[in-house]
Amino acid sequence: MVNYKEFWTKNTLLGLVLGQVLSLLVTSTGFSSSELSKKGINAPTSQSFLNYVLLALFYGCIMLYRRQALKAKWYYYVLLGLVDVEANFLVVKAYQYTSITSVMLLDCWTIPCVLFLTWFFLKTKYRVKKFLGVLICIAGLVVVVFSDVHSADRSSGSNPIKGDLLVLAGATLYGVSNVSEEYFVKSADRVELMAFLGFFGAIISACQIAILERDELKSIHWSSGVTFPFVGFSVAMFLFYSGVPVLLKISGSTMLNLSLLTSDMWAVLIRIFAYHEKVDWMYFVAFAAVVVGLIVYSGGDKVDQNSAEVADEEIEHSKRFDEEAPDYREIAAGTSKSGDANVASSSSVIQRESSSSTSTKDRRKEILAD
Repeated sequence: MVNYKEFWTKNTLLGLVLGQVLSLLVTSTGFSSSELSKKGINAPTSQSFLNYVLLALFYGCIMLYRRQALKAKWYYYVLLGLVDVEANFLVVKAYQYTSITSVMLLDCWTIPCVLFLTWFFLKTKYRVKKFLGVLICIAGLVVVVFSDVHSADRSSGSNPIKGDLLVLAGATLYGVSNVSEEYFVKSADRVELMAFLGFFGAIISACQIAILERDELKSIHWSSGVTFPFVGFSVAMFLFYSGVPVLLKISGSTMLNLSLLTSDMWAVLIRIFAYHEKVDWMYFVAFAAVVVGLIVYSGGDKVDQNSAEVADEEIEHSKRFDEEAPDYREIAAGTSKSGDANVASSSSVIQRESSSSTSTKDRRKEILAD
């Protein structure tokens, strides 16, 4: 039974706070994208390109300064960059064909993908408490979806089936990307991961821009109203990508995706206080449900980890004790051997004494005979 102090561990609090910071950064990228969309700009790959460039420059300089050998093969990072770029592209592209409600709901497909991939590839074991936390978080998001349907968002989009398939494909790639990043963070190096993800992500994005978004970029009239959202989006994405490996190392990719469920709810709160808009009361219920689910999922992780470490220490201690403890059978064998040696040496001495006494008697007989 986990008590209150054990439940609120340092890792739990750090994971919850960092997860919500990342969620707010995602919210800010959403507002930047909406501002660009209002101005008729539809260039999702171009928006992400500057983020990858910043990652490559910042973390690449740190790698050059370190001058350390690579801990993972470079072509793995090429595949990761491709998956990450296409995941961002597919989900943003889906907004053109389906409603925001469908995107929000289907984007949850990332969570079961992450659960399966971490269980299958990373051998992560999930207890009942983890699944309960996931279900509470998803229930909170479903409440948000019902709230949107209940209020104003009844538009289905121009091609809902195509849009839904794009979301599912993008969510699956997000799951692959998150689990791959978790693996590299825990087995390789965070700086190396970010540097190569930025480098290859920038190259792949540049190629995709040249093929798909070249005409869109030419038609953009660059002004402060366009430049600021572009730069704001890139800076927020850079901070988001920099914080993701830290959360992955602390709590894993499932906790990351659960934390990001609150991004739409933070957007609602910003609309309330910044734009003085009225929202449905169900949003607050949903926000509370997601927060409770996050606490249930992440609470007490350090306790389990400490218990495992203590068990490992006990095993090592017992092994060390067994190695250092004297082997009484060897001692007994050594004692018997030494006893046999002593007996043998004693018998040899007796034999020498008897032989010496015999030789003395023989000499006496010779003298008497003379």
